[in-house]
Amino acid sequence: MPMDNEIELHGSVWLTVGGENFGGPSRVALLAKIAECGSITQAAKAVKMSYKAAWDAIDMMNNLAGEPLVERLAGGKGGGGTRLTPRGEQLVCNFQMVEQEHRRFVEQLGRQSAGLADDYVLIRRVSMKTSARNQFFGKVSSVKTGAVNDEIELDVTGGHKIVAIITHASTEELGLRVGAEAFALVKASSIILMSANENAKFSARNQLTGTISRLQPGAVNTEVVIDLPGGGSVAAIVTNDSSNAMGLAPGGTVTALFKASSVILAVPD
Repeated sequence: MPMDNEIELHGSVWLTVGGENFGGPSRVALLAKIAECGSITQAAKAVKMSYKAAWDAIDMMNNLAGEPLVERLAGGKGGGGTRLTPRGEQLVCNFQMVEQEHRRFVEQLGRQSAGLADDYVLIRRVSMKTSARNQFFGKVSSVKTGAVNDEIELDVTGGHKIVAIITHASTEELGLRVGAEAFALVKASSIILMSANENAKFSARNQLTGTISRLQPGAVNTEVVIDLPGGGSVAAIVTNDSSNAMGLAPGGTVTALFKASSVILAVPD
């Protein structure tokens, strides 16, 4: 009796950096459209992605790549825009070649496995995602051991350092040592912003100064995205009242402050 619903083989290519999901066809398609349109807005519409989701994806890819894949063009008579960096162009080109070869492989495998599909057990891989808005990838540069807690220093993109305080048991369990790769996760709500003209001193160990690239106002809070020197970015959530009182606007310089105890460390499997 012939099968009405024939099982076919399909597959997608995904990129990872240190075990962290970097992106697949949809994110690379976004980069390709940016190269074509020269506009984040137009590129996001073309791949059916919201403007905010597009920028979030770009921020994530820039951070994990270790260097910018997308750069802004200065505004002028015709207005500003965006374009891919040489590294971004190379990534799109290489991914498209790999995807083409992968498609040929899957098609060939499908032809060879015709009639055997009923004997396969289909397994769906489930990956864990984190709600932390800020994810920095780097290497451990220092480990200071304490009786209960340890201080871990991480070198991340752009020559910045992030300090985390975790239990000694966690240090041992994660295998953290100088040279080990790790991710620093920080919730946007854990970040305090300080204007460049403020002279106050804070006890927060982590202080990252950069330029505001965009604001995303909400009903109560505003998301502030700050581009950091050397690549990478950090996002903070502040109240609308605080945003207005500080006069936050794209192009302004601010410092993102967060406690070492607010940093969660993770390591690739």
